[in-house]
Amino acid sequence: MDFTLKIWRQASAQDKGQFVNYKVAEISDEASFLEMLDVLNEELVVNGDDPVVFDHDCREGICGACSLYINGRPHGPDRGITTCQMHMRNFKDGETIVIEPWRAKPFPVIKDLMVDRSAFDKIIQAGGYVSVSTGGIPDANAIPIPKRDADSAMDAAACIGCGACVAACKNASAMLFVSAKVSQLALLPQGKIEAKERVQKMVATMDALGFGNCTNTYACEAECPKEISVSHIARMNREFLSAKITAQKD
Repeated sequence: MDFTLKIWRQASAQDKGQFVNYKVAEISDEASFLEMLDVLNEELVVNGDDPVVFDHDCREGICGACSLYINGRPHGPDRGITTCQMHMRNFKDGETIVIEPWRAKPFPVIKDLMVDRSAFDKIIQAGGYVSVSTGGIPDANAIPIPKRDADSAMDAAACIGCGACVAACKNASAMLFVSAKVSQLALLPQGKIEAKERVQKMVATMDALGFGNCTNTYACEAECPKEISVSHIARMNREFLSAKITAQKD
């Protein structure tokens, strides 16, 4: 299969970027999208050109690092997968493929297709954890947890923090990511001790970092590679409102 790649090239956050066209030929339809980019970079290096910078790690749909905006969609045209899980058979022979980095102010470009997603780390550092001051660790089977709550917590914990929800949202909202991290702990007994403080700190940090508001278009859910439900946003809103009301009473 042959393709024309229209790739965003940008030296740094301070430099002006532009699209550059490249040709790749004889790509197997079984090749993954990142393997196709590897082929391109090998050709560029052989020719003495600067390879295209893109983020990746596990290449198994686990880490969320392979965050690319492909033909107008985060992670490409398929659903429920990351970029590294997508194969070239999802495209037509001879097709032009447009490849961009995430477009969001809180995710500044590092170089080419790689962006700085440390804003997510700052949100987690604000409260997305259970601290040691909440007590010791009892045996897991000594804590009764309803199966529905356990399943919902596991679904929320599936979030890999790739940022597709932000890239898909017209407001660059991070509410699906934040709500998944809040729900993951809010549903479990271990997380309830710090629940009120957690949700307020994480939401405040999200706002301070410049992420936008949710407008309920459901684009985040549609493009999430782990298919995280927007129901977690509703839970986060309830947790936040409850925390605010309680704080006012105190």
